[in-house]
Parts: sequence; C-alpha cells; structure tokens
Amino acid sequence: MAQYSAEVDGVFVALADPTRRSVIRRLGRGPTSVGELAAEFPITLPSFMKHVRTLESNGLIRTVKTGRVRTCVLNRERLELLDDWLAEQRRIWEERTDRLERFVTTEEAVEES
Repeated sequence: MAQYSAEVDGVFVALADPTRRSVIRRLGRGPTSVGELAAEFPITLPSFMKHVRTLESNGLIRTVKTGRVRTCVLNRERLELLDDWLAEQRRIWEERTDRLERFVTTEEAVEES
C-alpha cells in the first residue's frame, strides 16, 4: 500500500503544474516531439525539459529518441492509477453519506412513531 501511495503522490505532484497538465492534454491527441510540444509554451527548452522529466519519472509519459528527435507518448495506463484512487475515495464517501442518511431517516422514523 505504501508503494501504491507513493505512486499516487508522484502522479498528483506531476499533475499539479498547469504546464504539465497541458502537455498531458496535448499528448492525449497523439505522440508529439519535444520540440513541437515546447513551442506551445512561453518557457525555455531547458525549463520545458524539466517538466518532461517530471512527467516521465512519474510514469505519465514515455519518450523515445530517434536520431535527434525525442518523441513523447502518453502512458494512459498510468492515468488509471488516478481513476482507481478516485473511485476508492468516491466509494468511501458514498458509504459515509449512506450511513448518515440511514441514521437521519431512522431517527426521524423513531421520532414520528
């Protein structure tokens, strides 16, 4: 579970930055070279590469170098980690609200009788 938590933490940290989220959104349309991606942002290439390395180190993207061109590819399976975590949180909160609803409706039924 600790490993799972560290992985989720890393993904959330990587997605906390708007530039990195924009890269993920862009890569959702298909693989793109680093140069093409970087051209969309008003930052220097070395600064942009830090974002790429953060996304890559947290498993959200893969990069493949062919000659002088490095291409970024979205790792959609890694996003499933977030889906699983969010589904678990949703289940926990739905159970809590269901218990609260039962408690409130049961108390109302007792008071009415």
